[in-house]
Amino acid sequence: MSLYFRSDPPLFLPFLVIFLSLFLFTRQTSASPPHFHFHTVVPIPEREYGGVSLWKLKRYLAEEPTDNSTLILAEKRTQRKDPIDNFHKYMGGWNISNKHYWASVGFTAAPFFIIAGIWFVVFGLSLCFICLHYCCCRREPYGYSRTCYALSLILLVFFTISAIVGCIVLYTGQGKFHSSTLDTLNYVVKQAHITSESLQNVSDYLVAAKTIGVNSVTLAPDVQSNIDKIDRKINSSATTLSYQTKKNSKDIKDALDSVGLALIIVAAVMLFLAFLGFLFSVFGLQCLVYFLVILGWILVAGTFILCGIFLLLHNVVADTCVSMDEWVKNPTAHTALDDILPCVDNATAQETLKQTKTVTNQLVSVVDRIIINVVNRNFPPQAGIVYYNQSGPLLPLLCNPFNSDLTNRQCVAGEVDLSNATEVWKNYICQPSSSGICKTPGRLTPTLHNQMASAVNVSYALYRYGPFLVNLQDCTFVRDTFTDISRDHCPGLQRHSKWIYIGLFMVSAAVMLSLIFWVIYARERRHRVYTKNLMD
Repeated sequence: MSLYFRSDPPLFLPFLVIFLSLFLFTRQTSASPPHFHFHTVVPIPEREYGGVSLWKLKRYLAEEPTDNSTLILAEKRTQRKDPIDNFHKYMGGWNISNKHYWASVGFTAAPFFIIAGIWFVVFGLSLCFICLHYCCCRREPYGYSRTCYALSLILLVFFTISAIVGCIVLYTGQGKFHSSTLDTLNYVVKQAHITSESLQNVSDYLVAAKTIGVNSVTLAPDVQSNIDKIDRKINSSATTLSYQTKKNSKDIKDALDSVGLALIIVAAVMLFLAFLGFLFSVFGLQCLVYFLVILGWILVAGTFILCGIFLLLHNVVADTCVSMDEWVKNPTAHTALDDILPCVDNATAQETLKQTKTVTNQLVSVVDRIIINVVNRNFPPQAGIVYYNQSGPLLPLLCNPFNSDLTNRQCVAGEVDLSNATEVWKNYICQPSSSGICKTPGRLTPTLHNQMASAVNVSYALYRYGPFLVNLQDCTFVRDTFTDISRDHCPGLQRHSKWIYIGLFMVSAAVMLSLIFWVIYARERRHRVYTKNLMD
């Protein structure tokens, strides 16, 4: 059985890409896996993996219960009206491949789009009417109301201050959202890098196992053939993950920078517009006020649209966080994430683990056969190549962590563990002559010790990387990553995306009302000046 991969979804929104794109693999695996150079084999140090030691992860996938139920992710949260289904409630849950999901979540932003449209049309017609009235029915102003004048000035000041506050909220929100999203991206990239590096290591150790020979004894041909098969799968996974990580990471960072710059420009332009409009109104620069009114009319419509887009983004962020949390709690249920994440079925995962166990078992068996049949026997000089004047205390056997049926096996007295065998065996090395014959008591020549050490180190590496590989393929890795994201990153992402659309709404509403009071205040001021001139 072979690994299968899912095709990339389009980059709908930067946030979604952060959590999904780094895990998405193409369906087609590489036909010619890349070549990896294998150097000196050394014991693997323990590393922390997603907050949990790699080697403490579950070893037996087959022991996990199987649940074929179907889970609708974020079912309650995503029950929204669907405009492309006669406004019936959407009941399909979080599913970014479902057009009805996007239609329903997009409908939550409809009020802002409607406001933008109404504002653009109504205020545009009002401007046309004012222009026509001013050009065709012009007459001298008469009288003015002190109350209207004072009230319009007070409201103009209030809405200008509100616009400034909204710009501050928008600027702060976009900065924190950019920082939160970048932190999440860096976390996922780090996890993907750890995974890719570990996969490359497994590949290297498997290739090394094929070439290892202890006293000219190597692995069986059928085992070497199985190594080739599983190595191609691992190489394909590691190469694709590494490529996708680099590519999508750059695309996401570019998108985040562009979005952040756009929001900063919007905040700066709206702040500048509100401030200039206030000044021009106060100083009675009527032509400039009307110019800013026309400019503001267009910008306000645009910011309301942006407000709707970020409300949509906020809802998708929240839906995704809830979905990840539910998926982590129900790992065996069928969900919409099954069509996106590169998980494989249990049979494939067990096949991978079986091969790592088989190679480990056979390498240990090869070493132990050499110890029993050659190293621990006292051959006469006439024995030929098996004689190198071995003598002294018997070399302890290497503990095989698996029985012949690949079940776990406990070490018995007199056996050395994979983790320290090479160090123990150093005490049994003799001093050889130029012809390779021991001149001092000992059971191992330096050459034979090095060959056995290589076999031990590769066995130990595969023994410890096997569970990691299975946990990657059955999505334990993804579940751990989603758990960390849901716990550590989702609250900030939801909070700061909310700040952005709240800031945009405050700016849009404040500048919209400021535009109206620019016109009102300019009219009242003109009437006030005219009345004073008449009185003088």
